[in-house]
Amino acid sequence: MNPFDALNALWALAGLPSQALAEIDLTGQDPVFPSSFAVGTAAQASVAAAALAACELAHARGVPRQRVAVDMAHAAAECTGGFTLDGQAPELWDPFAGLYPCADGHVRIHTNFQHHRDGALRLLGLGPATATRADAQQALRGWKALDFEQAAAERKLVATALRSFAEWDATPQGQAVAAQPPLTITRIGEAPPRALPPLAADARPLDGLRVLDLTRILAGPVGGRALASFGADVMLVNSPQLPNIAAIAETSRGKRSAHVDLRTEVGRELLWRLVDGAHVFSQGYRPGGLAALGFSPEALAARRPGIVAVSLSAYGTHGPWADRRGFDSLVQTAMGFNHAEGEAAGDGQPRALPMQILDQASGFFMAFGAAAALWRQQREGGSWHVQVSLAQTGHWLRGLGRVAHGLRAGKPDLTPWLADESSGFGRLRAVRPSAQLSRTPAGYARTSVPPGTDEPNW
Repeated sequence: MNPFDALNALWALAGLPSQALAEIDLTGQDPVFPSSFAVGTAAQASVAAAALAACELAHARGVPRQRVAVDMAHAAAECTGGFTLDGQAPELWDPFAGLYPCADGHVRIHTNFQHHRDGALRLLGLGPATATRADAQQALRGWKALDFEQAAAERKLVATALRSFAEWDATPQGQAVAAQPPLTITRIGEAPPRALPPLAADARPLDGLRVLDLTRILAGPVGGRALASFGADVMLVNSPQLPNIAAIAETSRGKRSAHVDLRTEVGRELLWRLVDGAHVFSQGYRPGGLAALGFSPEALAARRPGIVAVSLSAYGTHGPWADRRGFDSLVQTAMGFNHAEGEAAGDGQPRALPMQILDQASGFFMAFGAAAALWRQQREGGSWHVQVSLAQTGHWLRGLGRVAHGLRAGKPDLTPWLADESSGFGRLRAVRPSAQLSRTPAGYARTSVPPGTDEPNW
């Protein structure tokens, strides 16, 4: 599927007006990174959808449409998430993370958080304080891949068995994911169209809109960062108790960053006050986690009629894995991408995609869905729920087709797209937004700051 067709399909899925598609310019073609999958098309189409939807919402607020241009190589570079702080690239992976041979296949283990790492090592009968990677390799030789995957899931750890596409398609979860669209936008309550702040012709498309960003790791934060780049006032809300990863320095560009402890009554009431001023509530916690604290999409709609709730999950809302935790690298492994890349390479050695494109495209889908739902709220009223999952994004990527000889491509030089800026983490160098807006350029009005820097108020 070419990028225009991919964008057209997303646009129709969201119910947005086809006239806006005349304003898009897409340049470049796969392969732009070494992969047998159309990762460049996935990056370009998801970025373009988010940017064009933001501009169409601005048009609904009374300003002329503007042209949106997205170059495929630039979009793919943005989706690498690569960055440096004070000239150094942070270590992004724990030493125990990765793919391991088992008695009958492979499993991938995600250990970037200590409780996940320690739990996996204990499951293997190893002591977290003394175990080495070699110890983990030896221990996993005694496990069947599917047995370890199931045992890890029962302990709420994060590990998946390596599957082929055929093996994934035969699972109930694979069938559940295949039956779903890339994302869903559902009306969940009644409300009149909400009056949005006036928009000046020279303002960015989402200027004046407030977004609560209760997401962590990559996909959700990428979505919030995209909305910030188009002008939204985005407040990242972190728990003071939960760890973060180094990428927060890059994904926090353009955002406020506040601490709220939802384990306390005071913290929950504080979040409700923030909800009272928000247009979008985006969350990526484990399925049901925030709902158990009272912040379900339906509760948000009852408190703030007209709000758009955005929810991210690993494996979607249907099927036996709907409540299972997961990350991009694990979903790639479970769904067949690692196996397929190994087959395409000719050596049969499983390998990851060249970037965490499931995270990145899902993030831009979240931004796209938020803007599209806000557009529909202006026309139809109602409160809305946008649902995105890494697995549904993966199924969409697979549907874009394969790239002949794509693994022969070299990695492009990112230098033309890099920008330097100060941040609360140090001197940050990262890829500029790849969506080029003709009248109101995308960018970040706020510098990236550590969690808890800002007060939790609008």
